[in-house]
Amino acid sequence: MEVWIGFTLAAAFAQTLRFMLQKSLKTTQLSTAGATFARFIYSAPLIAILVLVYGEVSGQDFPNIPPRFWAYALSGGLAQILATMCVVALFARRNFAVGITFKKTEVMQTALLGFVILGESVAPLGWLAIGIGFCAVLLLSPMPQSSAPWHRRFFNPAAGLGLLSGVFFAVSAVGYRGASLSLETGDAILSAAVTLALVTASQTVAMALYLGWFERGEMRKVAKAWRVAGLVGITSMIGSFCWFTAFTLQNAAYVNALGQVELLFSLLASVLFFRERISRREMAGIALLLISILILILVL
Repeated sequence: MEVWIGFTLAAAFAQTLRFMLQKSLKTTQLSTAGATFARFIYSAPLIAILVLVYGEVSGQDFPNIPPRFWAYALSGGLAQILATMCVVALFARRNFAVGITFKKTEVMQTALLGFVILGESVAPLGWLAIGIGFCAVLLLSPMPQSSAPWHRRFFNPAAGLGLLSGVFFAVSAVGYRGASLSLETGDAILSAAVTLALVTASQTVAMALYLGWFERGEMRKVAKAWRVAGLVGITSMIGSFCWFTAFTLQNAAYVNALGQVELLFSLLASVLFFRERISRREMAGIALLLISILILILVL
């Protein structure tokens, strides 16, 4: 098994664990921006320590940062924040299921942006795996319940938000890969860790400035919620580090396609920990997703 596959699976598992913690723990009453800031502020110091420790153990110095790194890293970091806001905005829409379905197009959009921005193409079997995976995601996504005509169910603000979030997530993935590849370290782990540290630090500063200007007092709430936010921050750091390393090692489209295994982890969690049942439609989606994942692992 190639190394990028292991990091992608670990990233998806860590992300599932983070969602389980968020579902199990009591609400912290933070605003959307406050919750986003909490994720960054509690993981940024840990990531900085990770870089320092790894550099010391491996005997490597901090790499030179070329100008193009910041173009990729800052665009990726901003896109991730905007994508998160789009997804959060979907919760206020009755057409949430449709919006989330459109959001799942991020894998295909990542493949297209990766070709346009980084010149990375996707092999025919790669497109086959992505297509099968997308069909699986459609089956695993909640179906829209509405008596309105089909064109109103699928062409509405929620669908637009979902599609826009997919665009931003694709920009984020390609930006992070471009930033990491711009560091001439010869060490994928060091490149990924440095990229993650600098991106997370910039996101923390950006969110702190936003909260200080628009939501005064929210940072005090974040500090009081350190028990919950701290746990989420740790799992977020582990997941992000694995995502960044996988993006450094492999085409972002393949990483995101394999990363959809997170849906399987989430379903297992819902059955084993939250005692929820799986429908026949979901079983069909699981089967298709497994086929997509096998194609990626065995062929690419």
